Amino acid sequence: MARKIRLLFATPEAHPLIKTGGLGDVGGALPPALASQGVDARILLPGYPQVLDALHLRRVRRDITVLESQEPVHLLSGKMPDSGIPVYVIESPSLYSREGNPYQGANGKDWPDNAQRFAVLARMAARLASDATPLRWCPDILHLNDWQTGLAAAYLAFDPGRRAKSVISIHNLAFPGTFPPHLMGELELPWHSYQMHGLEFYQYISYLKAGLFYADHISTVSPGYAQEIQQSELGAGFHGLLHDRQADLTGILNGIDTEVWNPAKDTHLKHRYSAARLAGKTKNRSALRKQLGLKDDPKTALVGVVARLTDQKGADLIPGMMKALKQASFQLVLLGGGDKTIEKQLTALAASMPDRFSLTLGYNEPLAHQIEAGADIFLMPSRYEPCGLNQMYSMRYGTLPLVRHTGGLADTVVDATPEALHDGTATGFVFKDASATALSECLERALALYAHPRVWRGIQKQAMARDFGWEQSAKRYVAMYRELLA
Repeated sequence: MARKIRLLFATPEAHPLIKTGGLGDVGGALPPALASQGVDARILLPGYPQVLDALHLRRVRRDITVLESQEPVHLLSGKMPDSGIPVYVIESPSLYSREGNPYQGANGKDWPDNAQRFAVLARMAARLASDATPLRWCPDILHLNDWQTGLAAAYLAFDPGRRAKSVISIHNLAFPGTFPPHLMGELELPWHSYQMHGLEFYQYISYLKAGLFYADHISTVSPGYAQEIQQSELGAGFHGLLHDRQADLTGILNGIDTEVWNPAKDTHLKHRYSAARLAGKTKNRSALRKQLGLKDDPKTALVGVVARLTDQKGADLIPGMMKALKQASFQLVLLGGGDKTIEKQLTALAASMPDRFSLTLGYNEPLAHQIEAGADIFLMPSRYEPCGLNQMYSMRYGTLPLVRHTGGLADTVVDATPEALHDGTATGFVFKDASATALSECLERALALYAHPRVWRGIQKQAMARDFGWEQSAKRYVAMYRELLA
């Protein structure tokens, strides 16, 4: 019997403790899924106030000097809520105890010391994954996530002695984590690593490039995105490096937490339901409309959006779509926040059509679940989408996703073409061009099918039958780890 793999999962976010997006979902869900496959998985997190407040922690090591330029930190340990996965927390009030999200203050601007905050996280991850660890437990694999932990691969590469194998997961290549080169001395990395074949990225230090260059293996969150990022259009300047390392690059589709996202058990819903009892979904639609002040008409489709309001997510295409389809029979409910220009456009649009468009700025977890359950169609017109989770949530809730053909969206949604309708594989709607016209035409096609309830219910049941749980993804990660260790 193969020995149990020891894994340290270093991440800046892990739901339900701290989350700003999909990385937080993965940070909370993948380690327990790996544990169910026999992996000794443990998490490393910064000691944000939300983390310290939510966990029962004990101090396992005090006054660890991680970087000479920073105050010593304490290492705490506890267990994740619900899953019980062991978690290590870096306690450093000067770096992490502040209001705002992990990366920005309440003013929406990045913390000026993010370079130091995440260098400490990365350096601690590397320390715990080497024979310099202050713990008795040492991992076989250090699994890094995005730029915030990428520097750990460089630290391991230059550390003497035994070290774990390293994997870095790309959740979104668009965030390279760049900082000025004068920090090299403070980061305690050799100056010769600041070059094209190293940390240098367009005359800056890139924490993400450190991971992509020095990690033993690279993974990303869907097979489609793994191919796209090797091309200049979506490679964000890293496409040459990723193409050179394609033999070390694996695309593994994210899963979803099927307990949290389960319409039969969802505590955020007034009416729970399943594929066998879809009447509850209709009741949720009525409840959502009442809550948001929209007229309840069963013949009018309810279209939902839960997203960051950015160009990446295609949020700028929505005003054009609403104007192009002003005579079509649907209502739109949108939850999100982001780009202030887009927020302003959507606010004006919602004010001009209050009977057709409900806009809620910000983030609201219960409302996100209620939109997934109450909507008939869920829009994701992303220009690029490494994996996407909402299209999977939507299918589980019988809400048909309408997506652009990119990344994980293309990997997961089967377009309702005549052929797919005939052979019973259709699960949503897909369009190709990143334009308001293409989005509008695809929504028109979806609304035409919505007018045929029998056909619509068939697609709903096909979508709800898809298995997007973490089990299959976790098995692929374990196979990747074993190959790396071999």
